[in-house]
Amino acid sequence: QVPLKPGRSLMDWIRLTKSGKDLTGLKGRLIEVTEDELAKHNKKEDCWICIRGFVYNVTPYMEYHPGGEDELMKAAGSDGTDLFDQVHRWVNYESMLKECLVGRMAVKPIAAPKEISSTLSEEKKQLNGMLPEKKVLGASAKGLTPSYDWFQTDSLITVVIYTKQKDVNAELVIVDCQDKQLRGEIIMDDHSYLVEVDLDHAVQEDLAVNIAEKVGKVEIILKKKDNIHWKMLGRPLESHNTLIKRTGRGLFYRKCKLVSKTEVTHDTKLFCLMLPKSTHLSVPTGQHVYLKQIIAGTEVVKPYTPVLPFLPLDFKEPSCHGGAHVYLMIKIYSCGLFTQALDHLQIGDYISVSSPEGNFKKSQVQTSEDLFLLAAGTGFTPMVKLLNFALTEVSCLRTVKLIFFNKTEDDILWRSQLEQLALKDERFEVQFVLSQPTKDWVGKHGKISSSLLCEFVKRSRKDSKVLICICGPTPFTEQGVQYLKDLGYSQEEIHAFSA
Repeated sequence: QVPLKPGRSLMDWIRLTKSGKDLTGLKGRLIEVTEDELAKHNKKEDCWICIRGFVYNVTPYMEYHPGGEDELMKAAGSDGTDLFDQVHRWVNYESMLKECLVGRMAVKPIAAPKEISSTLSEEKKQLNGMLPEKKVLGASAKGLTPSYDWFQTDSLITVVIYTKQKDVNAELVIVDCQDKQLRGEIIMDDHSYLVEVDLDHAVQEDLAVNIAEKVGKVEIILKKKDNIHWKMLGRPLESHNTLIKRTGRGLFYRKCKLVSKTEVTHDTKLFCLMLPKSTHLSVPTGQHVYLKQIIAGTEVVKPYTPVLPFLPLDFKEPSCHGGAHVYLMIKIYSCGLFTQALDHLQIGDYISVSSPEGNFKKSQVQTSEDLFLLAAGTGFTPMVKLLNFALTEVSCLRTVKLIFFNKTEDDILWRSQLEQLALKDERFEVQFVLSQPTKDWVGKHGKISSSLLCEFVKRSRKDSKVLICICGPTPFTEQGVQYLKDLGYSQEEIHAFSA
């Protein structure tokens, strides 16, 4: 992020888009844009960018872009979809840039390869009216592509997904049923398999999900509203029965109810959100979700990493916090448009929460002997579940050390819980570092530095396997990663959390 000039905040941008000013330069006309035409608009004072087939004039947005003008200019006069997906595919650009829409890209005719088109037409035939019971799609059942089936009793509908993968667990299965639309997603490494159907009849709100981990079978059990015989499961939606890269899926949201708000420090609160009964979702360690709010008529989205409701101090067995709630530790900024809106939510209000995202893998911890966690401020949030997982389930760990950077003592999140944990578990050590301490602070002070890391981040033995996780404001994370590399740690030994 770069500092924006005064009068260039998100709220200022929303005001400008609602002012009626012509932000495209086309007086409200929409045009079809060729590649040649797009390429001509590649300067700061005349900059068009294509995202997912739509072309936007981002010239007026330049000064309002939190990532700075240079980031936007990387895609000037070209297709910026890949660049956009890498940096912030969660941003709702359609809503943010709708007043900047120039038009669509002119479509070049592309001949479909023979085998694909024949497979698709075969699927279309079979999907016409949606599979009767007991027929599995021939086209998708080949090889290791997942497939599905369904059957019914008088009162239940059971949809079975055969993932053809071993070790499918609850964190890899996301199911939602909203307004008769069933959506079952299975995460398979960096791919996603989706069953998405507009059901033929209404079902009750609560659903059940059974997972046979060893054989990779997932059952979604729905209760019929009326005990009638269904002739078909329903109508297939656009992405139904597809296996694609995870990044190719749009983010899916469900409305969650705010059930409690608890003060953690003077400016940070713990929000507890309840998932709908018709949702099965569990956020994996090290992954984040996005919250979406409509602010002044514009959709605004921000990432947050769920935490546990508290730090468990008894590590005899893995603690299971039911998947019905999502806990978020959020710092409320006095001039923050989004967090102020969050803080004004009343108990019982709803907010949209996305499916989990992130590239952290637990296996990185499972093979480590030394785990170092470097956190600044609310960069502590990914460390909560990570600490719990490491101390509960990873037997090869010798040391787990948290180096927690804050401005003042009042800013330290869950200080007493962390200190109790250090007393309780001899493998765990916490070190607080303050940049603006009072005179009576006896601990470490300063900011992240090479000398500080040299002192705290040390292998327990010469060639021990190390994992260092770092999270905080972007400058903190970037500096920290550089210092660690200067100290001889490899890219494989460092995981930087970023949304």
